[in-house]
Amino acid sequence: MSAEQVPETAPEDPFCQDPDPRTYPSGRLDAGRCSVQALLAGDSPVATAPPARRWLLVEQPGPWGRDALLQSRFDADVAPRLAQRAREAGLRIQMVRRPGERLADSGGRWAVADVLAPWVRWSTRATDAELLDVPLDGSVGVQSDGPTFLVCTHGGHDACCAVRGRPLARSLAGDVWETSHLGGDRFAANVLALPTGHLYGQVPEDGGGLVEAHGRGEVVLGMLRGRAGLTPVAQAAQQFARVELGLVGVADLPVTAVRSVPDAAEGTERWAVVLTGPDGDVPVLLESRLSAEPRRLTCSALRPGRFRTWHPLAVGSVPVGSV
Repeated sequence: MSAEQVPETAPEDPFCQDPDPRTYPSGRLDAGRCSVQALLAGDSPVATAPPARRWLLVEQPGPWGRDALLQSRFDADVAPRLAQRAREAGLRIQMVRRPGERLADSGGRWAVADVLAPWVRWSTRATDAELLDVPLDGSVGVQSDGPTFLVCTHGGHDACCAVRGRPLARSLAGDVWETSHLGGDRFAANVLALPTGHLYGQVPEDGGGLVEAHGRGEVVLGMLRGRAGLTPVAQAAQQFARVELGLVGVADLPVTAVRSVPDAAEGTERWAVVLTGPDGDVPVLLESRLSAEPRRLTCSALRPGRFRTWHPLAVGSVPVGSV
């Protein structure tokens, strides 16, 4: 598919008005959509952030196909070589654009982020080919002082991301970018907060206080999917400890140890995780198992699938519910 053939917007779909606008602020959502089904089923987004620690952000206005790097107006000869270079360097690529940005408005910006360090450093390019030679280790560029928000609006990947994400991207204040696929389409609208890598799902159109919270150096627990750069086990343990202990600082509860616990029930995995709290170690015991019922996990899924769920057993050596 050529760049000219990639649609600027998501295909038209028979979205219908939800009878309760408090439930779906975007208003136009068909009941069969993956994000609607996840909301109705009460799917937990816990521990669903990508494990990638280092990210490459590449500004590219205009339409994106399903593969945003290869199916966009980015140089078609450079794109596969950049993808290979990023894989070898351990970077995940995100295409980004300002909300409503036209092709002529592009500043050729690009950035490398390390979400556990954490930092984001921005540079500019005159040509796409420059990205094949520039350092990708964060040794160049200007470091961002405040939080940056990447809102998934990738309608070429899943319509839910466009329908929920684009109004959100337009409404958020601060350093906001639209971005390509972040994963977890059924949790749209999805937002990645940099430099810390906290990923949020089912974010309402008004942002749910996300920008204000990160301006204070805090997370928003009710929408938090997890922190990129950590394994799902570590993300889940951190989330459960935050809820039990009321700790919302972006740097709270770093992970110091993770080990598998034997003798879990069949089909269940049990883990022991140690976090560092303000008063010492915080042990967390948790279980993981596959969902009981399969379901379409994206709007384009050909068949239903099952997903992993996480369940806290004890936080700080105290059974959950007794703290």
